[in-house]
Amino acid sequence: MHDIKLIRADPAAFDAALARRGVAAASAPILAADVALRGVQTELQAALARRNEVSRDIGQARAGGDGARADALMAVVAGLKERIPALEAAERDGSAHIEALLAALPNAAAADVPDGVDEHGNVVVRQWGTRPDFDFKPLEHDAVAARLGYDPEAAAAIAGARFAVLAGPLARLHRALGQYMLDVQTEAHGYRETAVPLLVNARAAFGTGQLPKFEEDLFKTTDGRYLIPTAEVSLTNLVRESIVEDDRLPLRQTALTPCFRSEAGSAGRDTKGLIRQHQFEKVELVSICTAEQAAAEHDHMVRSAEAILENLGLAYRRMLLCAGDMGFAARRTFDLEVWLPGQGAWREISSISDCGDFQGRRMAARVKTRGDKGTRGFVNTLNGSGLAVGRTLVAVIENYQQADGTVRIPQVLHSYMGGVTVLVPA
Repeated sequence: MHDIKLIRADPAAFDAALARRGVAAASAPILAADVALRGVQTELQAALARRNEVSRDIGQARAGGDGARADALMAVVAGLKERIPALEAAERDGSAHIEALLAALPNAAAADVPDGVDEHGNVVVRQWGTRPDFDFKPLEHDAVAARLGYDPEAAAAIAGARFAVLAGPLARLHRALGQYMLDVQTEAHGYRETAVPLLVNARAAFGTGQLPKFEEDLFKTTDGRYLIPTAEVSLTNLVRESIVEDDRLPLRQTALTPCFRSEAGSAGRDTKGLIRQHQFEKVELVSICTAEQAAAEHDHMVRSAEAILENLGLAYRRMLLCAGDMGFAARRTFDLEVWLPGQGAWREISSISDCGDFQGRRMAARVKTRGDKGTRGFVNTLNGSGLAVGRTLVAVIENYQQADGTVRIPQVLHSYMGGVTVLVPA
């Protein structure tokens, strides 16, 4: 959510920031609605003050025995009592209208974010690792996994397209990856493991920016709740409508959860395999902090995700996303792309975003210095994948496949696999 005060102060700069995100100028209707609302508020305040003033005068008139004046003043109060509810309703409507206008607009990109309209404007910041050489033609993950316990047909019979059934050692490898990631993030990087609801209400989805604009991307239940598209929604909203003292910050939290996405608008993309699923698991990282801490937290979160890839021996590159390719709530985003030799391509495996106070404002989550009476603004929030479990499984399969159809298990996972070091086709 944007700060209306900043729009009032420099509407041209606000529209220029929206243009970088590929959004048309919006300051004019927002400011027109703001002027109208402030007019209503001024009239309402005057009416309330007048009612209080006249009520006092009625008491004085009655005390002085001036019944006629008291009656006349009571008629004035009666008129105000009819007018005030209408003004209060107009104020609510005006506030809701401005909130709706602001809620539909993405966050402004940070100054160091490159211009661009899509992924072609993204910039490679860092690359790590060596892409593996094979003495055979590497296969894509689904061809390898089909002999190891991956059964898309069974999943389709149960739930439809874009679901997966994993069985046997392949299912154990999937579980091992999630558990390993969670252990590293909690033990080495300072994130607190948190078990969170998989269903959230509309206020929570609004707080992190999924609603109202992206409702079609969510699965909605019959009682009005939403299945989480990422644990970011649940973790970030743990501070909603609260005041957090700055000596408690940063708050670093992590959760391993199923995630659910309708993948609206992605028809025809990644229709086979495990890359783009309606249901998948992910280790999410969230940090709640002050504005002064945000840059350091962003770097820490990126390195926390990269550490998993490095420990698994998977070549990757860090991308700074351009303004037009970032998510709705982000002001700066780094994507981590892992090398998939079967596809011969880099594919996103983590997206790590600094959202500034955009979500904090939507959640009404404020920060204060201990001992001070007032707050000093809204919390800043960051989120990222540390990592997406299914896509990491894809990367392990493609990078560690062998000519005979087996898949070697990275060393760091051996203890999680009960001594199994190689996946062997059934």
